[in-house]
Amino acid sequence: MPVPRGDGRIALPRDLEHRDPGTLLPKQADLGEDDLELIMNPTEATISPIELGVLLGAGGSLDLVDVRTPPEFRELHLAGARSMPLDRLDPKLMAQERQSPDQPLYIICQSGGRGRQACAMLRAAGAVNVVNVEGGTLACVQAGLPVIRGRKAISLERQVRIAAGSLVLLGTALGFFVRPGILLLPAFVGAGLVFAGITDTCGMGLLLARMPWNRS
Repeated sequence: MPVPRGDGRIALPRDLEHRDPGTLLPKQADLGEDDLELIMNPTEATISPIELGVLLGAGGSLDLVDVRTPPEFRELHLAGARSMPLDRLDPKLMAQERQSPDQPLYIICQSGGRGRQACAMLRAAGAVNVVNVEGGTLACVQAGLPVIRGRKAISLERQVRIAAGSLVLLGTALGFFVRPGILLLPAFVGAGLVFAGITDTCGMGLLLARMPWNRS
């Protein structure tokens, strides 16, 4: 099976290296999700919670940046992580201030989505060796990695679900009992959620992240 190389390309088995390239192209239906992800995002580097735990257990110095909101970070974060919320991230400045660009910069969030966005922003700013932690903080907790717990908070993902559900419920009720045109509101929210799922970006999440209770 082809395996990814360090430069982001796919290394072929030796018996296939000198064959006609046209015979090596698989059908899309024969590719797994991981293969398609590698082809679509060849520069994306990730690390599993287990692998991260091994590095942390080795006692080395890791540059681990948590891009969740401050309340989420205070409630629960990996030991050794530092907070840099995604909505305040200055990728160019962070890329310039890195003391050891050759050392990996590990990015972690709640479940992986915001981490991918942060990694993309940093790579676009010229940063190298940027690595996203697969599954985020939730996966690391499940893997048994050391964490620091604090005051409970409502995660940004939960806030998005609460806000979206409230808008759909309110818009539907007002559309039935007050004015039918208001039914466009839940339709708009639904379209936004579909767009967020397809693009892995959430405008409502970015908006909520800027609310006062998520910035202090």
